[in-house]
Amino acid sequence: MFGKPRQLETESELYEVAVRALMRRAHSVHEMKKLLARRTDNDLLVQVVMARLKENGQLDDSRYAKQFVRQRTEIRRQGKFRIARDLRARGIPDRHVDSAIADAANPETEAVTIRTRLQRKLKLLSTAKKGATLDDKKVASLYRSLLRAGFSSDAIRRELHTLTHAEVPAIDNADDST
Repeated sequence: MFGKPRQLETESELYEVAVRALMRRAHSVHEMKKLLARRTDNDLLVQVVMARLKENGQLDDSRYAKQFVRQRTEIRRQGKFRIARDLRARGIPDRHVDSAIADAANPETEAVTIRTRLQRKLKLLSTAKKGATLDDKKVASLYRSLLRAGFSSDAIRRELHTLTHAEVPAIDNADDST
């Protein structure tokens, strides 16, 4: 798709590229290292710029993880398992992922978020088909969509049970980490 970007020779040019990237959005240390490595073949230059960014406080995985978790829980309404997977994919160490999720963890908030997502999905189902009932296929579909969003299976079953007033069976092959 895109060719290799123009190779940079000096620390100031590489630092400017890093700062411009950080102005667009926050980056993890791993992402920034990849971005800078694409722009130069000099590993020492990448290390110097990375050290300068960390020293200036412009690059911090702990702060990045906390910001990412807050944004994903409040705006996108995602669950902790999905957020953890996304952070790990961005190269954030597990200690930062776990602490950021623990800081933001609130069981009441998770239940409210699940309920909100369920109500929105049910509203879409009811407008699509007038007089539609909630059969087993639709319950299973809702369950899977909430699992993909990163919520725990126990919390999903609890909210589906209160919504449908029927016992929601446990699914044997459900994996909370997906």
